[in-house]
Amino acid sequence: MRMLDALRQRVGKYLLERTMRGGLDLRKLRFLPDAVTLPFKRHGVDPVPEMSALRDTEPVSELATLFGRKVWLVSGYDEAREALADGASYSNDLGQFVSQEGRDDSEQIGGLGMIDPPLHTALRRYLTPEFTMRRLARLEPAIERVVNERLDAMEAAGPEVDLVSAFAFPVPFEVICELLGLPTEDRERFFSLGVARFDLSQGGAGMFGAAAHTRDFLIKAVAAQRDEPGEGLIGGLLKEHGHELDDLTLGGIADGVFLGGYETSASMLALGAYLLAESPDAVRLLRDDPASVDKVVEELLRHLTVVQLAFLRFAKRDLVLGGQQISEGDAVGISLLAANRDPRLAADGDDLDTFDPAREPTRHLAFGHGIHRCVGAELARMELRIALRGLARRFPDLSVTAPADDLDFRKLSAVYGVEALPVHLYGADRSSATSASV
Repeated sequence: MRMLDALRQRVGKYLLERTMRGGLDLRKLRFLPDAVTLPFKRHGVDPVPEMSALRDTEPVSELATLFGRKVWLVSGYDEAREALADGASYSNDLGQFVSQEGRDDSEQIGGLGMIDPPLHTALRRYLTPEFTMRRLARLEPAIERVVNERLDAMEAAGPEVDLVSAFAFPVPFEVICELLGLPTEDRERFFSLGVARFDLSQGGAGMFGAAAHTRDFLIKAVAAQRDEPGEGLIGGLLKEHGHELDDLTLGGIADGVFLGGYETSASMLALGAYLLAESPDAVRLLRDDPASVDKVVEELLRHLTVVQLAFLRFAKRDLVLGGQQISEGDAVGISLLAANRDPRLAADGDDLDTFDPAREPTRHLAFGHGIHRCVGAELARMELRIALRGLARRFPDLSVTAPADDLDFRKLSAVYGVEALPVHLYGADRSSATSASV
């Protein structure tokens, strides 16, 4: 506990000094300048043509000047991987742009992706053992149960349902609650808060407001379990490390797991189903060929890359990246989506702008890379394998009932998704038989 307190005091002092020098507060930013929104724009599930053209001509480019600093966009695969791996040259300390004045502890800048070593190292070591394949294998029966329950509910409600509210959101939400040891009540509230946490349409204001609500919920959940720890991850960490972790610290750790564990997976399931509805070959592989399930999932992860931009980084020294001179203090954004479509990543000239379920997996960056790589990557893969295979087996003829232009894809969000996905569960033969029986 003393070590963590000392680290937090050092980091807090550092953030306050940086903020006082800059006089900046992202919480008060009501909109993003148009110049910095390019990496968040898409046409359907694809990057806009301007993004791809920029990557192909200038894989590291100056995007804008914001708060007196240059903002660089990295869109090439090799350059993205280099920057993500270089923890010594870049800081993930977003707190330098957030005033500490008047903020409650529950509003602290949180998430392992927004802090640097040594605090990052100290906190991540608590989580790493919980996300080994051996530990995660214990969750597999629970994931199977949740998926089957959701599929049963869809079948009972069909033949037309909204796949987002009926399947894509509740599956990862219930799984992450199972993992953490939390109740699943108030699902609708967290659906809206999860979307708001990544919504950039109001600048930083909406994001930080939603963050405060979910963080406060997790801090209270930790406090409630401190005397009688539950069976989930929160209870396990309290039993093993409760003397080292106060409610605020453990609540922050749990908040990162909670949010990252359901919002990104929900987007992947919804957009994955959207692609599967247009790819009978992918559905057949998921349904009939167990050996191909991993391949299909990896291609979906690469092609969709729902986490569009890696956590913002700041150069700790003058450096050169992709032939560009980056100055100390410059902000560096890394487009994971553009990097994962880079032709240089392709084998034998494959077109990475197409979805090919038979493609051999690439070294994609959908989960990031380096010390900030997503700690829950293997859990996400497990969920996607079970949920998408279950969906393909139960409803192999599932179709989307709305034209792409009518779907409400998120306009400006760090995590890309669709607000609703109306689907028909059965093919024409099954639909006709159902109508006749009624």
